[in-house]
Amino acid sequence: MNKFIILILFFFCSKIGAQDTLVETKKEKAIIAQKDIKIDTAFVELKPFAKNFKTKYTSTPFIYEFKTPKKNAWDRFKEWLANFFSKLFEFKNNKAASDFVNVLLKIIAISIVVAVIYMIVKAIMNKEGQWVFGKNSDKKIINYDEIEKNIHLVDFEKLINQSLQSDEKRLTIRYYYLWLLKKMSEKQIIIWDIEKTNSDYLYEIKNPVQKEDFAYASYLYNNIWYGEFELNDAIFAKTRKTFEKSIQTISKT
Repeated sequence: MNKFIILILFFFCSKIGAQDTLVETKKEKAIIAQKDIKIDTAFVELKPFAKNFKTKYTSTPFIYEFKTPKKNAWDRFKEWLANFFSKLFEFKNNKAASDFVNVLLKIIAISIVVAVIYMIVKAIMNKEGQWVFGKNSDKKIINYDEIEKNIHLVDFEKLINQSLQSDEKRLTIRYYYLWLLKKMSEKQIIIWDIEKTNSDYLYEIKNPVQKEDFAYASYLYNNIWYGEFELNDAIFAKTRKTFEKSIQTISKT
């Protein structure tokens, strides 16, 4: 029994001694001499950032988070059209339908622009019902409004001679028609007013013969001037004769 107790005490004392040795080892510190420390004396040049350097990194390759763009009303409308035509024509994929819609919308936009330009040009160049690209557009720019406003001061014989020399048959018939209105106004057969129509003047004429002659002259004038009726030499001579006869008849009354 005593031997067993002595053996236990021996092992216990050995363990305590080993722990003290480890503690003393941990407490030891490394001592380094000043001469062993190397100091870095190299010169370091500071380089500043370039101005607006961040703008170089805003292009597509530097965007790592892709955000789906929001669709507006126009985008939704085109998408609806693409789906509609895709079902109608059975396109292979959505891209083909979208390309078709883009081309179609461009064609429609161009057509609208061309139509608007045409109407503007027509309104500017043609205030008397003439088509800008008509078959017999007048060769001279004449202020017809001023002639109608001052019908009683105009020398229509002179204007007719000028239009005959330049072979402007339609313009000649117009002068004959205004000359006829001037004579009827002077004879108080009608009351001249630039706002009145042929029907208004026809209603004012009391003499049946004069009414019939004026109705026929108005019919010729409307078809030739506004309707751009083709005038050959024979028809022009007959029409001219009709107006001259009516003017002479009224002048003698």
